Amino acid sequence: TSVAISYLVMIIAIAVSFGFRHEIRNGLSSVCGDVQLLPQNTNPFDGQSSMSAAPSYLPMIESVEGVAEINPVVYRAGIVRNSGSIHGVLFKGVEQSDTAAYGVSIPGRLSEITGLVPGDRMQAYFVGEKVKVRQFNVVSVYDAMVETDNNLVVYASLSDLQRLNGWDESQVSALEIVLDPAFRNEERMVEISHTVGSVAYDESGDADEPVYASSAVSRYPQLFDWLGLIDFNVLFILVLMTIVAGFNMISGLLIMLFENISTIGLLKSLGMTDRAISKVFLSSSAVLVLKGMLAGNLMAALFCVIQSTTHILRLNPENYFVSFVPVRIDFGMVLAADAVSFAVIMILLLIPCIFISRVDPAETVRVR
Repeated sequence: TSVAISYLVMIIAIAVSFGFRHEIRNGLSSVCGDVQLLPQNTNPFDGQSSMSAAPSYLPMIESVEGVAEINPVVYRAGIVRNSGSIHGVLFKGVEQSDTAAYGVSIPGRLSEITGLVPGDRMQAYFVGEKVKVRQFNVVSVYDAMVETDNNLVVYASLSDLQRLNGWDESQVSALEIVLDPAFRNEERMVEISHTVGSVAYDESGDADEPVYASSAVSRYPQLFDWLGLIDFNVLFILVLMTIVAGFNMISGLLIMLFENISTIGLLKSLGMTDRAISKVFLSSSAVLVLKGMLAGNLMAALFCVIQSTTHILRLNPENYFVSFVPVRIDFGMVLAADAVSFAVIMILLLIPCIFISRVDPAETVRVR
């Protein structure tokens, strides 16, 4: 039972760690891409700074290993007002083929603040050389990964924001580069960001605006530091649970040895070596460990299935960036954890086997 509980905790810790990484990385990718190309020395949120949606070096960036897609976007800071409630937001224009003109998708937190729901009209103000006022239609409300009051993103149509800024269809605020899931780790993001920046610098033509590349790691370092802290906690849990399971098995093996002292003495008197006797008890212990491992893995898998389908365990997104406990089973990592912990437990079980060499057949075997 103790081994099963230890493996249950270990597998759940691994699943939660990978779940957080998957949700946060995918969330960041959908919000701002994994790598961004932005105009140099300008503010992309003021409606004045633009770059080409199709620079001459775009095909070379598309051919960079790990690049899945490149999306043009338009950013514009604005103020939303509804029934006396006002709040600053960031409008993000993306390519949308199924949204009517001036239709927007707002985050859940903005819906709570302003009371806006799908079907309502939303009045927005944009400050520049002069104040512009636009009426938008709320099409949907989405759950944002990071829903702090200072980081609310309203999704609008790319063409609507281009018209708002007075741009033609070839002008955008940035190009967001989405990477393949296998490349969404800190090292790969930074590496591809440097590669994309070098391509944009070396291959740009005379008509291309100067741009720079920025990775999600550099824009949100606190999120990746937090993920690193989770990984450290998971490692600590794995070590702790392995030690707990190992010492519980040591106590169990010692009990078996104490209960079979006379048997051990008899076997030694018949010529059986200490190593052979140890193998007998280690084999019995290994069967118990494997049963506990199997039970723990099955219980962890059941928990992960229930949590991933029902999201029954909830979280505060302001503290954890997601509204539920995410779980994702990485079978390679689970198998590695099972194998390493099993090996460590079996090594620990060699300690009580020293007791076998101290058993004296003359003292333990009595002839009646």
